[in-house]
Amino acid sequence: MKIEDLMTRQVVTIAPEESAALAARLLSRYNLGALPVCAGDGRLRGMVTDRDIVLRCIAPASDPARTPVGDIMTRGCLTVGPEDPPELAAGRMASGQVRRLPVVREGRLVGVVSLTDLARAGRLEAELSQTLAELAGPVRRPPEGARGR
Repeated sequence: MKIEDLMTRQVVTIAPEESAALAARLLSRYNLGALPVCAGDGRLRGMVTDRDIVLRCIAPASDPARTPVGDIMTRGCLTVGPEDPPELAAGRMASGQVRRLPVVREGRLVGVVSLTDLARAGRLEAELSQTLAELAGPVRRPPEGARGR
């Protein structure tokens, strides 16, 4: 079995010059946690997540309608190739503490593989258990006396 047998081929993407506001709307509309950021030639430039929007745009009080995705995206993403085995994807997800990986061929996005895709394959129970354990990580508690607002 290869990644191309499991991956989602129809992927919602966004260009680096598009706004963080548009990224947020796409994430909401399609119920996604991350969007691959691709140039016009289909080359992967990074990933933008709901967390990126909050921490790199909203928290510093930047205007989401005027902030380009390219300014807030995560660069240097872990990826896999379509010919790679699912075990490699599970290992990379665990080491990078991510739930989905872009699938690239010669630098161009061809799909996305998620933990759910790997779970559906049904042959990676040990790897998935390890990946989930590493994704969960240690539980961080707020400092004594800290309150949310």
